[in-house]
Amino acid sequence: MRKLISLILGLTAVAPGGFAADEPPREWIDPDTGHRVIRISTEPGSASLYFHQNTYTPEGDKMIFNTPRSIAVVDVTTLGVQPPRVDIVVTGASAIATARKTREVYFRRAGELFAAHLDTRAVRQVTVARGQTVNCDETLIVNTIIATDPTGKTARPELKKILPQRERMFPGRTDLSPEEEAAARKEDRLAHRLANPNCAAFVFTRNKTGESATNGFQYAWLNHLQFSPTDPNLLLYCHEGTWHELDRIWTIRTDGSGQRLMHQRTMDMEIAGHEFWSHDGKTIWFDLQTPRSKEFWLAGVNIETGKQIRYKIERDQWSVHYNVSRDGKLFAGDGGDPGQVAFAKDGMWINLFRPQPDGTLKLERLVNMAKQNYYGANGEPNVSITPDNKWVVFRSNMHGATHVYAVEIAKAKSL
Repeated sequence: MRKLISLILGLTAVAPGGFAADEPPREWIDPDTGHRVIRISTEPGSASLYFHQNTYTPEGDKMIFNTPRSIAVVDVTTLGVQPPRVDIVVTGASAIATARKTREVYFRRAGELFAAHLDTRAVRQVTVARGQTVNCDETLIVNTIIATDPTGKTARPELKKILPQRERMFPGRTDLSPEEEAAARKEDRLAHRLANPNCAAFVFTRNKTGESATNGFQYAWLNHLQFSPTDPNLLLYCHEGTWHELDRIWTIRTDGSGQRLMHQRTMDMEIAGHEFWSHDGKTIWFDLQTPRSKEFWLAGVNIETGKQIRYKIERDQWSVHYNVSRDGKLFAGDGGDPGQVAFAKDGMWINLFRPQPDGTLKLERLVNMAKQNYYGANGEPNVSITPDNKWVVFRSNMHGATHVYAVEIAKAKSL
């Protein structure tokens, strides 16, 4: 009876246009997929972390997320068994990530770095230095700055001519859809910064001593910083800009050595991006398109051998972001609306992918995201898979305000 009531609530609590008359349902079964969805957050405006930020404890039992005014934690081992119990870890803060080794969550406050213990709620100051992310053994943080190489060895590249992105992306066409026109305008904004980049560098700071080192000077917009989950001295980052006009995915050692391009483009308009680590730190996964908006892959590169693996993705299966389970046996994607790079007609779904022995991916749709505003506040769902491989967690504004939800990977039992 409880499941029947939940199903009815899930199907009727939404007003026309996808906005709830009052509070969003706590639980429902998606009528298009047969999977159970539960709402984890209790406060409107709550959101799961960005897809590549670690959100789970090393033991895999707890998950953190942000509310409008605090960092919250929930026990993922009880999801679906009892109503989610959300506890506040620390107020007046927004999470950077959960630690890889300890049961702490890192956050910034007034420009300084702090850590809060998820069980005791004890808060400690880590360093006064600025940092965007913390390495896996919690000894280093990293930040980027605009700086000139004091050795003079970093030569400025030849300035690029700014090309109209409308013509680059849709050569010879005069019949662009509104979504295509908007995409070209967005790329024009990125192209201006790519054409005349600043010289930038990394600042690596030791958490215990505050000692810092500046290195990795390069003319690029440095973004998407992610330390390896297993190697404390290896950083994954990107050259940001118009993806189809740059080689995006790079790694570097924390002493400034070993800068490596992890994927070399092979054709005009090829793109590779939204890169992320496998849990074992052996593979960098990314969205690959050969060329942009035409042929789609979920691709990975082994950081030791450089060997690539590619899984074919159909247009309507493409996602803004992908993620991988801890054991590497499952992938999830957060879909995309018709205005995204794939221009999918039926792409607004939370998707699950299972690698098959023949090198393909088996798709299963988990949640219909037709009411999602992908351009709204926290509009990109940013999926993650719980460490027990039972749930896919995502943020959504499908009922109005953004909340954190989880969809059960196993199909709901018949009512």
